[in-house]
Amino acid sequence: MKALISGASIAGPALAYWLHHHGWDVTVVEKAPAVRAGGYPIDVRGVALDVLDRMGVLPQVRAAHIDTRRLTFMTPAGRVAGRIRAEQLTGGTEGRDLELARGRLTTILFDAVRDDVEWIFNDSIATLDDHGDGVGVTFVSGASGEFDVVIGADGLHSHTRRLVFGPEEQFNRYLGYCFAGFTIPNGLGLSHEVLTWSAPGRMAAIYAPGCTGTLHGFLMTSRPQPPLAELGDAEAQRALMAEVFGGDGWLIPELLDGMRAADDVFFDVTSQIHMPGWSRGRVVLAGDAAHAPSFFSGQGTSIALVGAYMLADELATATGPTAAFAAYEQKTRDFVRRNQALADTGGTTLAPATSRALWVRNNVLLKLAPLLAPTGLLGRAGRRAATALTLPPVRSIAAARR
Repeated sequence: MKALISGASIAGPALAYWLHHHGWDVTVVEKAPAVRAGGYPIDVRGVALDVLDRMGVLPQVRAAHIDTRRLTFMTPAGRVAGRIRAEQLTGGTEGRDLELARGRLTTILFDAVRDDVEWIFNDSIATLDDHGDGVGVTFVSGASGEFDVVIGADGLHSHTRRLVFGPEEQFNRYLGYCFAGFTIPNGLGLSHEVLTWSAPGRMAAIYAPGCTGTLHGFLMTSRPQPPLAELGDAEAQRALMAEVFGGDGWLIPELLDGMRAADDVFFDVTSQIHMPGWSRGRVVLAGDAAHAPSFFSGQGTSIALVGAYMLADELATATGPTAAFAAYEQKTRDFVRRNQALADTGGTTLAPATSRALWVRNNVLLKLAPLLAPTGLLGRAGRRAATALTLPPVRSIAAARR
C-alpha cells in the first residue's frame, strides 16, 4: 500500500514513521526546501508523550526541553504584575510535560524516519484525481504518481483541504488575533523563564530556553478581521507589527528591532479548524489541516502526534481506507473537541482584549494561581483533555495484516 503525505512539520513525519512501521510505502512531499528549523516553543503533554515514547524519541525530546521555571507578567507600564510557575498556568505536571522549539521537535521526528521513506522537498500537490481504486497525483514540478491514500498534513492553511473540501473560510473559526514569532540574540542574560507584557488587545513575550545565546520573541495583536493579505508578504507583516507596537515601552523597541533583523519570522492568525468530516474518498486530513486548535489551547502539537498514531493504526488494521478513516475520526474526535475547547480559557488568560479583562488577569487570576496549584489557571479541564484518549497497543506488521 502506498501513501502520500503532504507536509513535513509535526503530523507528517509522525505519520510517516507509523505507516512505515506498519509496512506501508510512504512518500512525503513538502513545499519548503528542507524541514523547517526555528519556530516558537511548543508543548507536548498527556497521551502525546506516550506516542513519542513508542517512537523511541522521548529521550531526545526530553534533552531538548526548555524547562521554563518562571512566567513573569508585566503591566502596560512595564511593571511586574505577578510571577507564577508554568504549571500554575497550564495545570500540567512538573517534570513530565515538555516544552521545546517547534523546529527541534520537527527535526527529531524527521531524523527518526528520514532513511525509511521517500522525501520530496521544494514541491507540492497540484491536482488530485480520486478514481475510487486510488488517487492520481500531479505535482507542481510536473511529476506524477499513483497512491492508495493521500493524507493532508499541511497545516492550518492546508492546500490539500482546499483541493478536496473547498475554501478554508467555511471551516476557519478566527479567534481575533494575529502573531509573529522569531528568534533574537539573548542580550538580556535570561534563562529558563518567560516575560509577558500585555496591554488591551496586544501582547509581547520573550521566551528564554536556557543558558543559550538565543531568545524567542513573540508579538500578538487583536484584529477584527484576519489580516489575510499579510500572510504571504513578509514586509507587510513586519510593517503591521511595527505600526501596532510602535508607541509602546518596556522591551518592545528591542523586540521590533529583533523582528526586523530576524530571518525566521513566522506570522499567522489565531484560528481553529472545525470540519464536519476529516476525509473524502481516499483523501484524509490530519493535524492542523483537520482540526487546528490554535496555540491558545497549548495542545496543537499533542493533538497532531496522537492523531497521527491513531490514523496509522486504523490504516494498518481496517479493511480499507473508508473504514480506516471513519474509525480514526470516531475514536479521535472527542479528544480533539476537548482540546480545542481549552483555547477559550487560554486566550482570555494570555491575551486579555479589554482593560477590564487585563485588570482581572493581573489582579485576580495571577494571585489565585498559587492557590489553584496543581490544578492551574486552565483548570482540571486541561489535564483531562490531554489524557482523554487511550492509545491502542503498538502492533507489529504481521499483527496489523492479520
